Amino acid sequence: MKHSLQLKLGQHLTLTPQLQQSIRLLQLSTLELNQELEQMLQDNPLLEREDEDEASYAPADVPAHTAEAEAQSTDTPQPEKAESEPATALDDADWNDYSTGSGDDEDNDYAQGSVSGATLREHLLNQLIVSPLTLRDRTLVAALIDDLDDSGFLTQPLADITASLQDELEELEPEEVETALKHLQNMDPTGVGARNLAECLTLQLRALPPDTPASDAAMRLTAHYLDLLAARDVGKLKKMLGIDDPTLRAARALILSLNPRPGAVFGVDETHYVIPDVYVRKVKGMWIASLNADAMPKLRVNRVYADILSRHRENGGGQLASQLQEARWLIKNVQQRFDTILRVSQAIVDRQKHFFEHGEVAMRPLVLREIADAVELHESTISRVTTQKYMMTPRGLYELKYFFGSHVATDNGGACSSTAIRALIKQLVAAENGKKPLSDGQLAEVLGQQGIVVARRTVAKYRESLQIPPANMRRAL
Repeated sequence: MKHSLQLKLGQHLTLTPQLQQSIRLLQLSTLELNQELEQMLQDNPLLEREDEDEASYAPADVPAHTAEAEAQSTDTPQPEKAESEPATALDDADWNDYSTGSGDDEDNDYAQGSVSGATLREHLLNQLIVSPLTLRDRTLVAALIDDLDDSGFLTQPLADITASLQDELEELEPEEVETALKHLQNMDPTGVGARNLAECLTLQLRALPPDTPASDAAMRLTAHYLDLLAARDVGKLKKMLGIDDPTLRAARALILSLNPRPGAVFGVDETHYVIPDVYVRKVKGMWIASLNADAMPKLRVNRVYADILSRHRENGGGQLASQLQEARWLIKNVQQRFDTILRVSQAIVDRQKHFFEHGEVAMRPLVLREIADAVELHESTISRVTTQKYMMTPRGLYELKYFFGSHVATDNGGACSSTAIRALIKQLVAAENGKKPLSDGQLAEVLGQQGIVVARRTVAKYRESLQIPPANMRRAL
């Protein structure tokens, strides 16, 4: 075989370190960005934060009317905090209606208030320490406390607990463990130590005053017929309990006023705060997006080190020169990140202005490609920009991804956003007759009368995403 030299032309994409850093910073949330910058500030002596009195930031791509909006607006919204709490029990919507918390938040818990700095186990052990029980009984109760879950329910059968304690306590009888359980169930909060929801509610009903209205019916209902109550089988409930409609409604209301998770108020998770990247305000009839100055890190090159490097460049200093270049890249990429967020946010605001005027029912269909074409960026870049970036509006705090959604055809050949359809379904359910709630098919017919063509199974999917129970579960007693 004869060897020869050949020239071949080709193209390939190479990501420079600066471009890689730009992409990484773009996809970070504000909190993650600050953590990243703190690490870089520690590693690079040529990078530092500006003093508050010297800080200034003026992105080149910010429209002139944005500055005017900032100057004219005096009511700057404050960052909101987002907190999540898992839902539980018979019917989440019903429990929330009778929740002891404040407001209409569908994720309300059932506590009068959270217990700061103490877990459920610590709270119970503190009561056990001052109790008049013997050492043996305290050991048994402490073992039961260790088997409680976060909601205050006993997770192990008593037989298994008895078997596990045989080696530690000699001649242990099952009756002793049952007695220890009764001691535990007499502790605060009421309902702790229950083995199921029915027992938990029954313990709370027993602790009520004897003259509490409908307490007897509620006691029998929780002991035997919770499944029928959840299914809203009114006729069968009245027949089984031998009561009339007013008594059944009173018993149901009493049960829903109880706490289905008595231990959930202890050891509450730390609140997670969301910092908005962009504010949206209406100025002279126009909706304007502007950056949140408090969320923007203010960086600069350390002048002292930069001057030393410029004076002694001929004597080497390769490491400092590299760090100087990295500092300049970082400052430029951080500024470019916020410029891109602002451009994308303003493009979203321009296309969803009816949402800011009228709410979710006016949300229009929007896809990433539409915004990508408007700001002349790739769809993947728009996806990074809209992930974990938040917009504070007069209607609340929203992630940028919230404004994107699929569409459903209308009779006139147009399109309706899936978000708008969900809002319409929520309105229809809120206004329905509780005695005759609308089925998914009826909801589809009502939407069809408004010109929105949507299948019954699509309505069911949207209803489930809104955590709205089916029609038979929404029927009022």
